[in-house]
Amino acid sequence: MVVYHGLDDPRLLPCPAAVAVGNFDGLHLGHRKILSRLCRLAGRRGLRSLVLTFDPHPERALGRKSVLMIDTPGQRLARLGETCIDAVVVIPFGRAFARLDGPAFVNGVLRDRLGAREVVVGRGFRFGRDRGGDTALLGRLGRLAGLGVHIIAPVVRAGVTVSSTAVRGLIGRGRVEEAAGLLGRPYEISGRVVRGRRRGRRLGFPTANVAASNELLPGGVFITEAVCRGHAYPSVTSIGTNPTFGRHTLSVETLLLDFHGSLYGAAITVRFLRKLRPTRTFRDAETLAARIRRDVEEARAWFARRG
Repeated sequence: MVVYHGLDDPRLLPCPAAVAVGNFDGLHLGHRKILSRLCRLAGRRGLRSLVLTFDPHPERALGRKSVLMIDTPGQRLARLGETCIDAVVVIPFGRAFARLDGPAFVNGVLRDRLGAREVVVGRGFRFGRDRGGDTALLGRLGRLAGLGVHIIAPVVRAGVTVSSTAVRGLIGRGRVEEAAGLLGRPYEISGRVVRGRRRGRRLGFPTANVAASNELLPGGVFITEAVCRGHAYPSVTSIGTNPTFGRHTLSVETLLLDFHGSLYGAAITVRFLRKLRPTRTFRDAETLAARIRRDVEEARAWFARRG
């Protein structure tokens, strides 16, 4: 997969393409349905399959609301690279791009700059100045520009319409199993292991303190899987402020079950599988240690059942 950074990337030359447009944050099941249609169209017509996406998120760039992203920019590109698409164009979204009207976007960007012959978007797609363009307008402008426009219906799982907003809401509330159902995979965060206060080691449970790059950090204690140095380890992860020892900044602490050795400086990915409990304050370190021991036992039993 080729990644182009902006429309002015000198490597980006107009080439007949099928183009999907969107943020694709989390690359959930709805996004994958869009990309599946994109690649079928491209294959049938002999076109390049291309994704047009944005960084930062348009809502964040325009200061309208705070959007916590499911994936880091690197994770998003890595997930797109695992799909069927040939290329991605990442637009540095700002006010100049936001001021483009509908015809300028369809004719100037999609058709002339990207070589679009087919355009694929989700049903909730909006575009143009003040997000005034909807899929009906895209269809009309597309026909005038000689483009095929394909509107993809959302995916529904257990009565929930799959969307990045729905996924963010579930993760924020710690409902990671439900979020996995919409993503088609466990939610995961990545970062490097850094030195912490070493309280876990003194309690008999040495944890890896993860300096996470992700913005969505669900609070609580979770059964997780930690991927490090090419191996996946059963683990328990706590995200909170360590209230038993007084208020501190938010930390991510992962206890890798049956792991022995040092992880300082290592890159690690933590996959969230199930929430065990909320974070709480314990009366003393001994009570906390007993609770951690119970958390570990519950995690081991869960992994044993999973097989």
